Amino acid sequence: MSDYILSCSSTVDLTPQQMKERNIRYVCFHFILDGQDHKDDMGQSIAPEELYSRMVAGAEAKTSQVALGEYTEYFEQLLQEGKDILHVEFSSGLSGSYNSARLVVEDLKEKYPDRKIYLVDSLAASSGYGLIMETLADMRDAGKSVEELYQWIEENRLRMHHWFFSTDLTFYIRGGRISKTAGAVGTLLGICPLLNMDNLGRLQPREKIRTKKKVIRRIVEMMEAHAQDGTEYSGKCYICQSACLDDAKAVAALVEEKFPKLQGKVEIYPIGATIGSHTGPGTVALFFWGDERKN
Repeated sequence: MSDYILSCSSTVDLTPQQMKERNIRYVCFHFILDGQDHKDDMGQSIAPEELYSRMVAGAEAKTSQVALGEYTEYFEQLLQEGKDILHVEFSSGLSGSYNSARLVVEDLKEKYPDRKIYLVDSLAASSGYGLIMETLADMRDAGKSVEELYQWIEENRLRMHHWFFSTDLTFYIRGGRISKTAGAVGTLLGICPLLNMDNLGRLQPREKIRTKKKVIRRIVEMMEAHAQDGTEYSGKCYICQSACLDDAKAVAALVEEKFPKLQGKVEIYPIGATIGSHTGPGTVALFFWGDERKN
């Protein structure tokens, strides 16, 4: 039994059962669907399938980060267990949640001087963030100290790669991330944008690829180019998807063919409400450990 608590936010896009089994605590983000507030609790309140079907039907989805008071209540509950905390937060390149958590942690360090609270900006999102937490849980269970985990993730967080594509531009247009004109042309030509996460934890468009078949090949080529040890990669690989499971399975099959030494099968998860409220359906993301991410 470790003498510290491993913690994150609900935007890791794993499952509640996994979080319980791995003994990883989490604080919930929020999303607003047609004006009604819900917790982003990994699909327990509203299943991903329902979220995406309602969005397609015209429902408006927005997101809301964790409030300062929620962070305070959450961290105090953990501190009252008498253990130190390592909390890894959702990317500061996508949300102000890290800065909110930092303000609360600074106050609580004064209130609980005998406890250590380590806070890390993951510079990660979705199941890439989840793969980071799973890796840290493995290290904790192997007997590593909280200080060792903190130092390791600070040094290695940029090695978690996020590559993703979308086959449906509807919600990129609706959210203003793509102009209506560019979106109409892209849809007509069958453009599937390929994006990744940069070294500041921001999502960046990289290539415009025609046809789903080509973008599936291309995303796996990115893994070949960047994975630790190339096609000899022996770590875990996660994929997440928003209402396009067949596309995710096609990527997984190609990854398993190209990387025979993977640690287990590729694991596929649904994209949760925080990310999915912005992407809508049709997005597939690929996560793996590799070289250090650059601009």
